[in-house]
Amino acid sequence: MSTLPVVLDRTAPGPLGVQLSGAIRELVVAGTLARGDRLPSSRALAADLAVSRSVTEHAYEQLLAEGWLEARRGSGTYVAAGGATASASPRRPARAPVRDLVRLDAGTPWIDPRHAAGWRRAWREVSTARPPRGYDDPRGLPELRVALADRIGRTRGLSLDPDEVVVTNGTTDGLRHLLSVLPPGPVALEDPGYRAAVETVRGVAREVRDLPALAAVTDLTGVVAAYVTPAHQHPLGRVLPAADRVALLDAARAAGAVVVEDDYDSEFRYDVAPVPALASLDRDRVAYLGTAAKSVAPSLRLGWLVPPPAYLDAINARRAITHEGAPWPVQRAFLALLRDGYVDKVVRTARRVYADRAPRVAAALTPYAELAGPLAGMYSTWLLPQADAVRAREAARRAGFEVNLLSDYCRSARLTGLVVGFGGVTDDELDRALAAVTSVL
Repeated sequence: MSTLPVVLDRTAPGPLGVQLSGAIRELVVAGTLARGDRLPSSRALAADLAVSRSVTEHAYEQLLAEGWLEARRGSGTYVAAGGATASASPRRPARAPVRDLVRLDAGTPWIDPRHAAGWRRAWREVSTARPPRGYDDPRGLPELRVALADRIGRTRGLSLDPDEVVVTNGTTDGLRHLLSVLPPGPVALEDPGYRAAVETVRGVAREVRDLPALAAVTDLTGVVAAYVTPAHQHPLGRVLPAADRVALLDAARAAGAVVVEDDYDSEFRYDVAPVPALASLDRDRVAYLGTAAKSVAPSLRLGWLVPPPAYLDAINARRAITHEGAPWPVQRAFLALLRDGYVDKVVRTARRVYADRAPRVAAALTPYAELAGPLAGMYSTWLLPQADAVRAREAARRAGFEVNLLSDYCRSARLTGLVVGFGGVTDDELDRALAAVTSVL
């Protein structure tokens, strides 16, 4: 302990040493100082309290004599093992260790360890770069926005000027910033759908309206925005058909609503080529959200927003006031990862791994459940009765794995089953989890 929470009153009667020993004694009795805690040296404590060393030495000697403290040669002064009384308030007991479950979730990517050198190289570059003198550009690093505009155009067919790109702290951060500049009103979200998006909308005190995920959207009357995942509906996996895309945009135009496209994992299709971004059909009506979470790491908390042009200036002006930009070191590192080809490498590797694992999951679960959508991305969703799904989840937990229930993604929908992720696990872990799940079906 570098110091003690003690204040001496020089106007009080009696020696300061007696006052100090009494204060330390009270700290031990109250449990603030626990058995085995190391006290500062008498010299350091004297300097901290601005008293002579003889005051602290006298206090320590008195407490040593009373048995509250003990001196350990060459180590220092400690609260004695028998120092605290039975009436002392005990410290909160340490929690028993909780068994860590391996999560088969829908959002953790597979990162091939062979690419670790590229990751380390990017962060070494950050460590030698000069940070900005103050708050940096609220839109994001100019060089990163150039790289993102190029990548979005190359992979998603969306031609952008870098100044149209806003770097965010992930998908929900981009959604929150967009909602902050929209007129008052409810927001429609897919049901079942992305739970973090639902909580983000609720968190800014907007009403949530349910959009049935498997039905065409033809009417958005009364809402200011509709949040969708058209390339790979989360969590059912459906690709929004072309006719339904046109209907959705027509409904948005008629209602004056913004369509928010969360393009979270379109890079990981392995059945067909990625479907073009919905935003490419109407830049004035669609806000585009992208993320590094599914390609590089969720813990980066990095994403990007391409808002409709009518809202771009308002978003940037607000962020300039609130200083809510993404952390500069993270942006610099991701720029290096893009520039050096790391992101392309991990995406290509992960796509191959997912293409191999998805059929293995299907082979294990097809006898017991119905696949909800095409095999794509880093997870698949399986329809089966709720009782079976709960039983399978509990069996997985007993084996050390966490598998999500489809019902947890639903609000008014009555769909049940399992959402089985296969990105953030090893092949052996996946096989053991599937064995546990199928053992009770």
